[in-house]
Amino acid sequence: MKLDILALGAHPDDVEMSASGTLAAAVAAGKKVGIVDFTRGELGTRGTPAIRAQEAEAASRILGLSARENLGLPDGFFRNDREHQLPLIAAIRRYQPDVVLCNAIHDRHPDHGRGAQLASEACFLAGLRMIETLGDDGQPQPAWRPKHVYHYIQDRQIPADFVVDITAHWPTKWASIQAYQTQFFNPNSQEPATYLSSQEFSNFMEARAREFGHLIGVEFGEGFTRERTLGVSQITDFI
Repeated sequence: MKLDILALGAHPDDVEMSASGTLAAAVAAGKKVGIVDFTRGELGTRGTPAIRAQEAEAASRILGLSARENLGLPDGFFRNDREHQLPLIAAIRRYQPDVVLCNAIHDRHPDHGRGAQLASEACFLAGLRMIETLGDDGQPQPAWRPKHVYHYIQDRQIPADFVVDITAHWPTKWASIQAYQTQFFNPNSQEPATYLSSQEFSNFMEARAREFGHLIGVEFGEGFTRERTLGVSQITDFI
């Protein structure tokens, strides 16, 4: 299945927290969108990998995704090396996205910055035909390189190169976040408290979206950084 946009995340819920409004907007515009999670989040304090998988499936339905898969890389210990690049290269070739969204270039969680590097290099390497990968049918995959690679902004503040207006899709974004009932604020939970599970962190996620929206004169936004200079054919293409 060819996708228009493929979002990559080190953990289930990374994409939902930082880029799901953008994905929801793309789905509403008729685009085919998918997510590939690198790990099962097995080092997380709350929940289990099995529960996280169920939560990711629920979030996928809320967002209207065309595809989602988990590479099963080791949480906390994946590296930007050949062993971990190859399954991601195969996924990029399988979905042939025009646009890839991936983790923040640096962040509080070391998996995020490392995931950004892994994603960026895999996107480039996927375009080299001398790297051989096999598809689900056992046949060699053709090389494929996305046209654009962007990084969403996560916990740490990074100046955005551009902001997507997600105002109309804020309820969908928030519902996809809340699908991860074990991870975020839930007054009925008996799980240990974590950085993400506090009411303050939920308030922060909303405040961050409002801050990005404020930068472009709308209510809610999501910020991204770019890897190369953006080009437009007309100066009026900027809004």
